[in-house]
Amino acid sequence: MVLVTNKELMVAARKGGYAIGAFNVQNLESVKAIVEAAVEECSPAILQITPSVVKYAGMGYITSLVKTAGKEVQVPLAMHLDHGEDYETAIKCVDAGFTSVMIDGSFLSFEENIAVTKRVVNYAHAKGVSVEAELGKLAGVEERSVEEKDAILTDPNNAVEFVEKTGIDTLAVAIGTSHGAYKFKSAAKLDLERLKLINEKVGIPLVLHGASSVPSWICEKATKYGAILDGAKGVAEDQLQQAIKLGIAKINIDTDLRLAFTATVREVLTNSPKEFDPRKILGPAKDAMKEVAKGKMRLFASSGKA
Repeated sequence: MVLVTNKELMVAARKGGYAIGAFNVQNLESVKAIVEAAVEECSPAILQITPSVVKYAGMGYITSLVKTAGKEVQVPLAMHLDHGEDYETAIKCVDAGFTSVMIDGSFLSFEENIAVTKRVVNYAHAKGVSVEAELGKLAGVEERSVEEKDAILTDPNNAVEFVEKTGIDTLAVAIGTSHGAYKFKSAAKLDLERLKLINEKVGIPLVLHGASSVPSWICEKATKYGAILDGAKGVAEDQLQQAIKLGIAKINIDTDLRLAFTATVREVLTNSPKEFDPRKILGPAKDAMKEVAKGKMRLFASSGKA
């Protein structure tokens, strides 16, 4: 199949009461992990690429991997720019074949965020590319995260104005999630009442960033083989399922994939100290990421929806 847009996947998800997993990819192993998971679960999937990954892997290399996947499998996939940092970055990704881009103006003033988002929408829509934007600020470890004290939850009334003035296709909301492996000091509690109100006021699919669950079994495996992850804590799975019922149609997953990859690489190197074949080190790590992705697809109820 040819790659599709996030809008196409998410409108169907919102209507059907499920969410699409949006998985960050950086290399061959991560791309194959998500695509194989999507095929085995018969699930649509969004493969996300950040500006830092473009710098790391190269635009041509990383986009070619995703485009090849789109041609070779029969499940719907989208290639999405995650946390596009400015107008120029978003436009480069549109021109490079991304089917969806995020312009993250959440660090700007409300008026500046509207202005830059509208510019991206005008360019992207003319090329058939969907646009995600963010209103509110998430704490944590990410390219556009802020300190916890500066995190701001999305205002429902501002969301209505923002959507109307920008023409975006999907909106990322801040309701208490956080980027990275150390999201919370205690049990996570998302502001679901705020989410319900936003969903009632705006008519477009909503996005949840910073939504990895940081499963204990992955952390235990990683620490068993030398990782230091004291205090790692994520979003409870039941909270994610409640959020889906309230309009969340795309859930971003990065940290859980990284943890699975790291834990498995550490395991292989510890148990097979004489191993130096990259395929035998990275292959099991790819399989571990795939199992995490398959679990997310089942959790989000997107399995069988391709």
